[in-house]
Amino acid sequence: MPEIQCTRCGETKPAFDRPPFPGPIGARVVAEVCQDCWGLWVKQQTMLINHYGLNVMDPQARGFLTKNMQAFLFKAGGEEDVDTTKKGTIAW
Repeated sequence: MPEIQCTRCGETKPAFDRPPFPGPIGARVVAEVCQDCWGLWVKQQTMLINHYGLNVMDPQARGFLTKNMQAFLFKAGGEEDVDTTKKGTIAW
């Protein structure tokens, strides 16, 4: 299995055999992100979905998650912290 220098954690770790996400972002994940950091993102994504009660079929919710994924994995922009005071609501 090929290894990469992960841009998120800075360590050399196993890379993906195929993209875990479609499109250009998935290609970037394969080239720049290790499997361990992707696993951390999946946990963060699950927390966001559950906390905000997101419907992943909703294009706005998917956009919100994609924006947060890019911030989490590539440190591009601000990522959403799970704010327990919002009680399952989010303003688009």
